[in-house]
Order: sequence, then structure tokens, then C-alpha cells
Amino acid sequence: MADVVVIGSLNMDLVVRVERIPRPGETVPGGDLVTIPGGKGANQAAAVARLGATVEMVGRVGKDAFGEALLANMRAQGVGTEYVRRDPQAPSGTAMIIIDREGENSIVVSPGANGRVSLEDVQAAKDLLARARYLVLQFEIPLPVVRGAIALARELGIPVILNPAPAYEVDEAFLEGVSYLVVNESEAQMLSGLPVKDVQSAGRAAGALLEKGVPHVIVTLGEQGALLATQQEHVHVPARRVQVVDTTAAGDAFIGGLAVALLRGFALPEAVRYATCAGTLATTVLGAQTSLPSAEQVQAFYEER
Repeated sequence: MADVVVIGSLNMDLVVRVERIPRPGETVPGGDLVTIPGGKGANQAAAVARLGATVEMVGRVGKDAFGEALLANMRAQGVGTEYVRRDPQAPSGTAMIIIDREGENSIVVSPGANGRVSLEDVQAAKDLLARARYLVLQFEIPLPVVRGAIALARELGIPVILNPAPAYEVDEAFLEGVSYLVVNESEAQMLSGLPVKDVQSAGRAAGALLEKGVPHVIVTLGEQGALLATQQEHVHVPARRVQVVDTTAAGDAFIGGLAVALLRGFALPEAVRYATCAGTLATTVLGAQTSLPSAEQVQAFYEER
């Protein structure tokens, strides 16, 4: 049994640091290539495990060296992998990540086996999901599979945390059954149709998303923190200033922090505050899963306020 089930992507991240992101047609020198396990699904599962909850991953990797390494890494992180399939027809997913001197990144994802995650994979995990307390989903696997997983969770009475990243336009019916919608500025803008530049505009976009029937909307705003919106209240949770090294997986750390705080019974504004601490700490270390903070680190940072 697992507290949290994550259905999503597993990638090997190929990371290079540069002084600045190259313009179209331009070549710039970079540092040494580093391979780091990633993928939004795997990152979020690892974030949950690092923060002390039990978690199972559902997804696919290839029958290649990256696939072997990704599975070994998940197990080392404390994430269950019984429901991760080795796909014989596709390579493992990869992400090419360029990071500039300010810690901002540019990412290209090649889905590989992640694009072959199926509704059959979801159904095979039905008994696992029936015993879980939360389901976490993203958009790095086929959208019909995401929608099918939401529907199954609703049937089983399991709350769903959806992080619709990367952003795609979906209709109101797609979001039916989502308990917590967690979006960054660009995702909020894509789903609401409203520009998002600051806390005030994020509030307007969140209000539009609430009208689509989602009971809890959380907009992550980078250094501005996060905005929690429900029909009863809008709460801005500021982020503390830190020295940013790499923003990769900060959003995934936030998702893990949110899930674990909810498991621990935090009131929702405090759960968002805890999640913001997790996301902020992740920006201080290079890489995806290598940057995910421990429960002790997040708790100490949370209590410092």
C-alpha cells in the first residue's frame, strides 16, 4: 500500500550549464554534460518519498541503459516501481536541459516510452490506487491516459492533484474530478485564457479556473511564491529569497510538498506554505531529483518563518 500513487513520466535529463541561453542559429560553449534522472512524474514521486511518505510510480521506461538506471534510481529514492513497465518498442524518455548563469533553464523533452503509457497500465494499477490517499498526475504522458486516471480516481473516491505540465489546452470536462489543480504562470494562462504576470492577474486566472469546477487552484509564481484560490478565499503565500542555482524540478518539489502536507493534515494555506518551502529549497541545488530537499530540510525552513 502507498500513501501516494504517481502516474507519469520518467526521463533521463541531459544537463549542460552555459553563460546564457543561445539565440536561434547560435552556438555557445557549455560545461560538461551531466546525466541526472528526471521526468515530472518521477521527480514528483521522488519528492514525496524524500519528504517521508510512501509512494508508488506507474509509467514506462525503455529496455535500454537509461531505463535500467531510471528504475534503479527510483528504488534508491524509496519509490515503488512494480507498476513501471519496460517497453520493448520505445527508448526511455530524455530531456535536454540548458541552464544559464542565473539558474533559468530551457528544456526539450523527447517522450520515448512515456508516450506509450496506456489506459491498460492505469487499469492494472487499480487495486494499488484503491488503497492510496492521493493520486498525482502531469501532462508528460498521453492526455487520454491522464483523463482515464482522473475518472478512475473519482470512481474510487481518491483525491487527484493535477499538474498540467507541459501546458495543453483542455476543456472543462477534462478537469472534472480534479481536487487540486497546480499550475505555473504559463499553464494558468493557457488553461484560463487570461494573462498571468503577477499575483493580481494570477488571482483572475485562478478565478476563471474555479469556474470550471475545480475546487482548489494553486498558481505557483516563482520568486513571488504561490497563490491559493478557492470559492471562499484567495491566499498569497510569499517565497523567501534564496541564491538560485537551478530552477529545474522546483515545481515538482512543490507538488511533493503539497501532497505530503495534505497527508499530514495541514490546513490548505499552510500546506501551500510548506510546498513553497520545498520548491524554494529545490532551486538552490543543480539538477532535478538531486535538488529535492529532505523532510528535515523543508521542516526547518518552514519553521524559520
